[in-house]
Amino acid sequence: MVQIILNFSEEILSARRKYPQEFGEEMRLAAAIFWYQQGEVSPEKAAQIAGLNRRDFIEVLARHKIDVFQVDFDDLEQELERA
Repeated sequence: MVQIILNFSEEILSARRKYPQEFGEEMRLAAAIFWYQQGEVSPEKAAQIAGLNRRDFIEVLARHKIDVFQVDFDDLEQELERA
């Protein structure tokens, strides 16, 4: 496993009122959600990044009111034209 170390001032942690471990987990989740929304990773890979299983990741998306299913409307339009 690869370990990535990020340095933050105590100010940042106290502003978020988080312990370092909790802050790190929150950052992993935020990165996973961001990359998923950008279409850069699949839900399975995003869940893995977040340290969750796929079902729990989807539940997190739902709680944050983030679309679980990504739809490319250009692709959808092309599919509809073919039908």
